[in-house]
Amino acid sequence: MELCHKSRQHYQVLEIIISLVLILGSLGSTLAGTGIEYLQAINGRKHSAVLTDFGGVGDGKTSNTKAFEKAIRKLSKYAPDGGAQLVVPPGKWLTGSFNLTSHFTLFLHKDAVLLASQDESEWPAFPPLPTYGVGRDEQAGRFSSLIFGTNLTDVVGAAWWDNFHRKKLKLTRPYLIEFMYSDQVQISKLTLINSPSWNVHPVYSRNVLIQWLTVLAPVDSPNTDGINPWDCFVVSGDDCIAVKSGWDEHGIKVGMPTQHLFIRRLTCISPDSATIALGSEMSGGIQDVRAEDITAIDTQSGIRIKTAVGRGGYVKDIFIRRMTVKTMKYVFWMTGYYGSHPDEGYDPKALPEIKGINYKDRLPIEDVRAMELC
Repeated sequence: MELCHKSRQHYQVLEIIISLVLILGSLGSTLAGTGIEYLQAINGRKHSAVLTDFGGVGDGKTSNTKAFEKAIRKLSKYAPDGGAQLVVPPGKWLTGSFNLTSHFTLFLHKDAVLLASQDESEWPAFPPLPTYGVGRDEQAGRFSSLIFGTNLTDVVGAAWWDNFHRKKLKLTRPYLIEFMYSDQVQISKLTLINSPSWNVHPVYSRNVLIQWLTVLAPVDSPNTDGINPWDCFVVSGDDCIAVKSGWDEHGIKVGMPTQHLFIRRLTCISPDSATIALGSEMSGGIQDVRAEDITAIDTQSGIRIKTAVGRGGYVKDIFIRRMTVKTMKYVFWMTGYYGSHPDEGYDPKALPEIKGINYKDRLPIEDVRAMELC
């Protein structure tokens, strides 16, 4: 194995940057006219290695879960010394779930494909999120997320969707990318196809930049919500963008709002769901969401606020401008009767607060209704 002290320039790469500890120096800048800070790409790490150095085999058949784990464990020791990057070369790399580390960059060659394993033993079980209390699919915990995937094969999501519909799952389905309690995170230039459930799930984190993603799933696939992005194209069986902050009494107890989101240049296709959904799990609060230059094609609704008695929390200070809609049922749709609760412990007196919803410069094209409140 060789650890190089410079980037391998001969790779054309796709990039994920996960930095769980605040990196010294100025990484942010302010988007003109908004006052919103956003991250810039972090330059190359001081140390570098290739997945094949750790026994990785890109034949589409051999499991690389152990190779990823070994590589990341080895490279994690360089966090105090300029960080490290792991390069995934061309090939088809079958893997189960694996965890990234601080001050770490995962580079994928443009011809590298991560294939998610269908062996459930390679997806460890996690407890439910504190703000949810239970799993979303099942009351027990959840499968760990893949963390990262690109150009996943069609059979990956289909097997999970089938088991979900047949009620054969004992745990909640995994997501493709999830990071928790993280700071200074960037995900860019990826194609995510047929996630078992949600695609990109940042939770309990701050200073996150997601851009130039393509997210694809059949429009009838269950709960394949997308992301909160810049410059992204999403075809989904659920909401293209889903903003959440906890479920009923569990979200109220943790009290961690989702706030200061900026969504820009998004294209969404979702015939049965929303371009941008706020809730329904919004018990920790949602505040200061700004979206602009949004194109919604054959999508049920533009902005949808979903709440229920017992949610508590709030949705406020939402700013939408320059949304182009083509064949849409509702530009704005809000409901206070959005279904399920995690358990019987919710407070029926906990009512959500909705205020400060702002639309500007909407550009309807065809077959559009204005709004529905229910």
